[in-house]
Amino acid sequence: MPLLVPELIASGNQKTEWQNKLIGKKLHESTSDSSNFAKTDLPKDHRVLEPGAMATTDHNPNRLTVHVGNDGTVTNVDFK
Repeated sequence: MPLLVPELIASGNQKTEWQNKLIGKKLHESTSDSSNFAKTDLPKDHRVLEPGAMATTDHNPNRLTVHVGNDGTVTNVDFK
């Protein structure tokens, strides 16, 4: 059985790509523009975590996790 390293599955390039698309923007139901990103444009396998939100501890290296601040602005993204 091969060793699976999460950082290699969700490559740094993929994380950087999503960081460039999302950080500093607010998530919106259906509109993407210079200050908003449409939730419908996120990958099927994603979750949005607000400050203090509970999250499952299951590891899914293909799931995009979007962290938002109190005002709804994206502060970080990762694959967990």
